[in-house]
Amino acid sequence: MEILIYGTINSVALALYALGFSLVYGICRLPNFAHGALYVLSGFIAWTMINTLKTNLLVAVVATLLVTGIIGAIIYRLFLIRVRGMEISEIIASYAIALAILEGLRWGGFRGMTYTLPVFIEGSITIGGISVDYQRILVVVVGAALVAGLWLFTHYTRVGMALRGMAQDERAALMLGIDSDFMAVVAMGMGSMLAAFAAILLLPLGNIVVESGYNVLILAIAVCIVGGLGSWMGAVLAAFLIGFAQILTVVYLGSHYQMMVALLAIILTLILKPSGLFGQQKELEERV
Repeated sequence: MEILIYGTINSVALALYALGFSLVYGICRLPNFAHGALYVLSGFIAWTMINTLKTNLLVAVVATLLVTGIIGAIIYRLFLIRVRGMEISEIIASYAIALAILEGLRWGGFRGMTYTLPVFIEGSITIGGISVDYQRILVVVVGAALVAGLWLFTHYTRVGMALRGMAQDERAALMLGIDSDFMAVVAMGMGSMLAAFAAILLLPLGNIVVESGYNVLILAIAVCIVGGLGSWMGAVLAAFLIGFAQILTVVYLGSHYQMMVALLAIILTLILKPSGLFGQQKELEERV
């Protein structure tokens, strides 16, 4: 029961880490290596609003989502648009931005274990003899609602269908009058907001530390590679596979082997099936 409960919670957390990365890559074919940095940055933005500006928790959440989304859109318009389509340059540029953000936060004094976000709901409940706090239950419920909401958005709104058109065939979308650069800005903004959404839900379970930006990036990449780059449903399935594998590893081998599961998943997928479980980019297999 403990493996089932905490495996589910861990899997939903991994899906939340990866959704923004998968969305940006699926729409603009842009590997946003600044994703983990935006996750940490949004945590510090929320902490500053709550503790320094003394804002209400709900106001801080909404403001953090908006500010992080705007920052993501600005990053694309100022930097990434200039290298879009050049794979190596995209990776170098976005990772350089991530380093600037994370190490800038460290240099600015945001380090140590003193930075935490408040939980949304205090207390815990016992399920099958296992005590689970309400914040973790909220993560599962809101994570499932977010995936469902994204599906509805991309299937029943004009902007969502334009984004799907970009993901399926950018040239055909251009011929139908869709502005690819504007859609890329929207995708980058949404991906950044998803990173902030994950941070607001998950950071209350621990501390806000700069190092978590690198870990979140690795986990998001692992989930997206195993599920198939550009496939949202593949990312969700991969999150559950890796999530339960991590919990089993912690139970039987120890917590210090947990990150190795994600790294091994990346290596094995690239060796056996580079396009992932549901990846649409079959040319990846030829390139690898």
